[in-house]
Amino acid sequence: MAQERTLDRTRQELAEFLRTRRERISPESVGLPAGTRRRTPGLRREEVAALSGVGVTWYTWLEQGREIGVSSTFLDNLARALQLDATERHHLFLLTHQRPPVEPGKTWCQVPPLVKRLMHDLTTRPSYVLNLRWDVLAWNDAATQVFGFDRQPAEYRNLLWMLFTDAELRRVIADWQTQAPRILSSFRRDYARADGDPAIGNLVKELTAHSPEFRQWWHRHEVDAPCQGVRALELDGLGKIGFEHTSLIVDEGRHLRLVVYAVQETDPQAEAFARWVAGEGEE
Repeated sequence: MAQERTLDRTRQELAEFLRTRRERISPESVGLPAGTRRRTPGLRREEVAALSGVGVTWYTWLEQGREIGVSSTFLDNLARALQLDATERHHLFLLTHQRPPVEPGKTWCQVPPLVKRLMHDLTTRPSYVLNLRWDVLAWNDAATQVFGFDRQPAEYRNLLWMLFTDAELRRVIADWQTQAPRILSSFRRDYARADGDPAIGNLVKELTAHSPEFRQWWHRHEVDAPCQGVRALELDGLGKIGFEHTSLIVDEGRHLRLVVYAVQETDPQAEAFARWVAGEGEE
């Protein structure tokens, strides 16, 4: 009974949402004559139906909140007809399908300034931002010291590329032979979400040509959960240190996430690492 009441409420919200969005659109903005006999503002139901490519009776049922099935293709057509922005389109899918739309994968993105400020404040927490292709778009000073992102030219500043081609990063990641295939299996999830993006496809092709390990492990088709947990890193002058690491979504629509490393509180080198990233151990 509770579920039925929830669905009834959702259908009513959908009906009101469609009506208000229909009424805010002027006929002239979609190439229709304004006319002189319109009793309500905006578009008529039959006009929205025509613009969306469906029959007026079927659209009327949808706007009345009746229990009918609709496809994602129709919802996209309806979103265009009603001139919905990205947020409104997302809301339309939630009301209709009780789930967000499947968004196409994106690779090249801009990092919000506030995220950069946040990373800058994490002085003892190596942090960086990845997109769907695993390009390293931004990072803090601690991440530079640990992972050496500044060693790579911009076009090859990619975490997966560095994992398999950068000998120094390979040395830093303790037990690389175990960790690398796990990281790769996590990347495969994003590869699937990219939906044929040529940039991510070219990355896989290049790595297949350059790295025997990548070529071997990639063809296993193993898929793992997002990378998080504890990872040991081998750092100059400090030895092996255990880091907790996780990724935080900072922009779901653009597939941006912030990866943060923090020395385990129980690691005896925690204070030494803080001094190391601050440069206090240098001559």
